Amino acid sequence: MDRGSEDDAPHDEHRGCHAASTEDGEVEVTPACSLSGGVSEILAHGIWGLLNQEEERMTGPTMFGEQGDVVDPPSVSPISLMDTCAPSISTLPSCSYSSSRHTDFSSSSSSSSPLSLSPPLPPSVELSAVLTDTRLTLDVYRGGAAALPLLWESIPGQLKGLQYLRLGSEDKAGLDGALDVLSHLTGLRSLAIRGHCLHDSRGDPLPGLLTTLPASVSSLSHLVHLDLSFNQLSCLPSCLLSLPMLSSLLLCHNHLLALPPDIGQLSSLTYLSLLGNELVSLPPGLGQLKALQTLDVSNNLLQELPDEIGSLEELVKLELSQNKLKQLPESMGSLLSLRELVIYSNDLRLIPLCLNKLPLLKIDVRDNPLGRPPTPPPLSPTPDEAETKLPELHIGFNQHSFCISSAGCHVFLPGGAELVFPPGCIVTTTKLAWAEKRPQRKWVQLEEHEILLSRPLELRPHGVTFLKPVEVCVPYHRTKRKEVVVRTFDGQSWSTLPTELRRGSESHSSRPGGRPARLACCSVNHFSWFMAVSRPVKDSCSVTPAGCLLVSSADPGVKLHFPPDSTVDTRTITLQVLQVSMSDVQVLCGDPQARVSPLLCLSQTSSMHFLQPIKVQIPLPSGVTGHTVDMSCLHLLHGDPTAQTWTDITAQVSLYVTHLYAIFYITHFSWYWLWYTTQRCVSGVVRKIYQRLKQFKVQFLVLQRKTDPSQVLLQCLPSNKVESRMQSLSEQYDGPQPSDLCDLLEGEQFFAGFERGLEISTDRPDCVGGRLCFEFYSSLKNLKEVYICSAQGQKGPVRGQVSFYRGEIPSNLPEEVARKRKGLDSQWLTTLPLRLPALNSENSFIMEEVEYPPLNLGDPESGYLTEANLLSISLQIAQDWRVIGLNLGLSYQELERIQYKNRDNLGALVLDMLFHWARVQKNAGPGAVSRLVAAMIESGRRDLAEEIEDIVNIGRRKYTESLRRVGLEAESSSLGEKQQ
Repeated sequence: MDRGSEDDAPHDEHRGCHAASTEDGEVEVTPACSLSGGVSEILAHGIWGLLNQEEERMTGPTMFGEQGDVVDPPSVSPISLMDTCAPSISTLPSCSYSSSRHTDFSSSSSSSSPLSLSPPLPPSVELSAVLTDTRLTLDVYRGGAAALPLLWESIPGQLKGLQYLRLGSEDKAGLDGALDVLSHLTGLRSLAIRGHCLHDSRGDPLPGLLTTLPASVSSLSHLVHLDLSFNQLSCLPSCLLSLPMLSSLLLCHNHLLALPPDIGQLSSLTYLSLLGNELVSLPPGLGQLKALQTLDVSNNLLQELPDEIGSLEELVKLELSQNKLKQLPESMGSLLSLRELVIYSNDLRLIPLCLNKLPLLKIDVRDNPLGRPPTPPPLSPTPDEAETKLPELHIGFNQHSFCISSAGCHVFLPGGAELVFPPGCIVTTTKLAWAEKRPQRKWVQLEEHEILLSRPLELRPHGVTFLKPVEVCVPYHRTKRKEVVVRTFDGQSWSTLPTELRRGSESHSSRPGGRPARLACCSVNHFSWFMAVSRPVKDSCSVTPAGCLLVSSADPGVKLHFPPDSTVDTRTITLQVLQVSMSDVQVLCGDPQARVSPLLCLSQTSSMHFLQPIKVQIPLPSGVTGHTVDMSCLHLLHGDPTAQTWTDITAQVSLYVTHLYAIFYITHFSWYWLWYTTQRCVSGVVRKIYQRLKQFKVQFLVLQRKTDPSQVLLQCLPSNKVESRMQSLSEQYDGPQPSDLCDLLEGEQFFAGFERGLEISTDRPDCVGGRLCFEFYSSLKNLKEVYICSAQGQKGPVRGQVSFYRGEIPSNLPEEVARKRKGLDSQWLTTLPLRLPALNSENSFIMEEVEYPPLNLGDPESGYLTEANLLSISLQIAQDWRVIGLNLGLSYQELERIQYKNRDNLGALVLDMLFHWARVQKNAGPGAVSRLVAAMIESGRRDLAEEIEDIVNIGRRKYTESLRRVGLEAESSSLGEKQQ
């Protein structure tokens, strides 16, 4: 008996449903039918062409073999892969078709292709591509199952000869119609009704909607292979027990809770996969499946196995991984044919001695507590150890220090950051401080394709150490399909911390009524600088001399296979996969036929070459298959990040393709990129395109505050964020339209220079050579607000401008971008106009008086509050304006903007706060006055609340008297009744 280690055991975490197994446990992919060239050509240019035209990739095992496996060309040819119908189709008797049948079918299919189907086939799909004389494939486009009943009505004679049928189950209505037709297809030998065949617009797989099968399916007496994976089955359809010839049954990723007791009626079953269900136990009747060779019940909830499992005399492979098994039955010693037992990730503490009688058995026992004593139940906590809620401390914007005692505390910083100090993390009360740094390159270090998601957060003092880990949670902006990590700086180097993502507390004082912030949390024992970074997903593993398999979690089609003896010492391997937009590449290189694969970044802890070639599998570029590929147009590029070069190494490596994948062997790790182009692939062009893909299309904003034109806001944003930003600033700022599109890299430095009679203070710390310094980060605001003035000797109004310039050009900037120039400065980006009005005798800008909108609060019937009334009330509001604003529903951010805008005028500040609230009441419905009264009471200003009520009552009485004067007493009396 051979117990596999972690490295030489099969890595099944990334698999879908299994393929069928031979006696050696290896995947057997053999052609079910020997097709001649005509049908093979139809399949090659039809089905696989559809897969790429629709740009939908089927996942998991299919009739064409287990997708994602690295297949060596010497063992499996492309034709045999294509013709393989299912894992168990190798058990079907071989059948051949004469060329005359293909000739007849070609004529019949061509005549039937103009059929009008509703819903129709996609424009790119011809009927001859999905229908042959024995096969019908309708799961390659969305809603394809709906075409089956239409085809049955049009060409029933041709469908009666079907032996192989594939349906998608993502469309409920179309699926129900297709199920009604199944009973007529009595010649079927292979049937697949699967979910997860197609993906939605966001790239998520479409779930299968099949919940049961009609009883009429029992009439399919010739059915050998049935695949119902990725659906909603909660129990095994009873009609399946009446299929006498059923050999392979795949029920992966459903919701099965139990199997029927009489499952033993499936006497011909050789392959049964129940992967990814909710089974708690297996029935004793399972032992009656005397012909069963492969049984997969991994990823379930099994706690024990029936003793009858020892009756499966022909069982070769048994998958039990990722369950809750605590012991194995002694009857398993009778499984004399068993060659592979996978039991990793269970709760097994002992392997039965009976398995030692099976000398050819290979066991994978990873992640089991073998040899450990039973875990005692946890002791009930003492009253002193009982968990208590930590006290909360909410820090204000102007409060940059706080004290923590040994009792611990949950600290909420402005902007969303949180710090959790557990009890006992410090001995004595300690004063701590925090600060948010501007994202300068001194405080930020990014690697390739990383994006900064937060400002660097500094926690002081740096030397303080904690007895227990302190949780630091940094708020971050949303990122797409990348992982978020916290990076810390210890004063000398940056390092990445283990990170957990969660939502912040709903009670955070800086986000009243808003959605909690996204937090990237890490545990630390000391304070330093922290920031959240988005990076491509990294997959790592340790490679030992025994070898291993590394599968990308971002794209399971990317695999690295390390053979035994490829290294002497254990190495840590890192794999990153970057998905590249095909349309962007086509535009940049000018080749509409260009196709590219995902971009691979491979790295290792040791720079030494491997002793054995490493097999790399990568998906073929979209739109390219193993049958349509022209190998002269396929190029494998090797990137050197240090020298910033790309080299075509196609001729130096062993490169071949299967249906969906390209496979090559390497001994050195770096960047690799697969290109398919009809033009000559030049490494210089690839280098430029690679650099351009790292750039962001940005626009610059220059806005002047309406109330103070000398206060100028400058901002640089990615182009997709400019419109919403302009709308949010339009009430307070005026300015020119955003600039034209420019290109900037993440973290690139640029400057804003004021010209033609305009100046800024050169004493600012961010002013370099008279220009304002910026750092561009795509997820941050890149915002500064400054005061400008007229240059010395300048009189009257100034029509000046602000120009934006690049800073230090990164060494990897494309030449065509670096050479761009439209002025005297070769690094010029764009120029936007500014207008500074003239000053009057009091050194104030001559401009129109600010007019506040009229305050039409309330209504005459329920009470009316005029603008003059509110002005008199505002004179009685002083430093408590902020509390009143909060109780009126204004956010902290809005109040901070109001305070900054009117920082030298308390009266204007109060009015601005009230008018801002009043504008919101236009669409808030009735009751504005009552809300104002309630806010005053809640703020402790009952005197103002009573004054407002007196004003309202006076207005209501005057309104009633006016009605009486014009002779509308009836209306007046009815109004009085309503008021009572």
